[in-house]
Amino acid sequence: MNANASNPRPEPVLIRLPNWVGDVCMVLPALELLDQHRVPYALCGRPWVRSLLGGKAMAGFIPMTDSVLGNLRSVKLFLSQHPNYKRGLLLPDSLSSALSFRLAGLKCAGWRDDGRSLLLRWGFKKPASTGHAVESWLDLTRRAMSAWGIESTTSAPASRLRLPIAKHHEQAAQAALQEVGLTAGDFVLIAPTATGRHKGQAKVWPHFDALTRVLQNNKIKVAMCPPDEEVDSAFRTTPTATQIRPLELGAFCALTRHAKLVICNDSGVSHLCAAAGAKQLTLFGVTDPARTGPWNPDAVLIGSNNGWPALAETIARVQQMLSVTKA
Repeated sequence: MNANASNPRPEPVLIRLPNWVGDVCMVLPALELLDQHRVPYALCGRPWVRSLLGGKAMAGFIPMTDSVLGNLRSVKLFLSQHPNYKRGLLLPDSLSSALSFRLAGLKCAGWRDDGRSLLLRWGFKKPASTGHAVESWLDLTRRAMSAWGIESTTSAPASRLRLPIAKHHEQAAQAALQEVGLTAGDFVLIAPTATGRHKGQAKVWPHFDALTRVLQNNKIKVAMCPPDEEVDSAFRTTPTATQIRPLELGAFCALTRHAKLVICNDSGVSHLCAAAGAKQLTLFGVTDPARTGPWNPDAVLIGSNNGWPALAETIARVQQMLSVTKA
């Protein structure tokens, strides 16, 4: 039983989420901690957050853009309509996120990074050790709650992420599969793209096309469902895979559950799979699995921040995973 069950409901908090898909997935345990202690919250984040977290109960949502002034106006408008919001939790490290919240009149909690100390009512120094991002955001949330007089015994996140899937997202995923003649459990889903670069290096495994053709030669259907802005890139990378039309993030998460296996780079898709509980193989080549790997004990990871796995190694691992019936 929740220790706070008999206490008055805590004051609400406005939460600034990170800007990247994978990062938003990795803050799920922090949101769960607030849920456990009945802390009401509204979320500020990129417009796609509304879809991704559509299955969660949030008190409100404010879409954020790249404009600091635009974000400030949006936050001020929300606060004018919800005057009971007095404090904010800043999950990103950026100066701009702290500035927009502070100028809007919120008392904020966050890490004392990027010269933000003067903008924070509750500033915390990051631990010297660099653990996983999931642990870092949970630690920040726990410290903020303690500063607000809400003590929690939770010091470590659960072993896996839990993302509730809205019913309409499940229906959209099933409809998209029907459109291309696929059914649940009869295809491998690949994600052969990744946005941005890491320390100047591409974040895309270079053998998706070759792997796809090997699987197809073995009578295994291969599909992909890139977002609108990555459709052309995905087609150039893997032209023979079946293309499922772009889906909003909540529906895409539902789609990953229907694949017999998802093969992806260390990108947002990897974290979406972890959050949705999909069976996944994540390929690393330039990023650190210990810091940004999918938070799911069942996820299979190959490669490292020092180099991509070879095609032969990947084929062998995929064959091994496909030979095991999904629980």
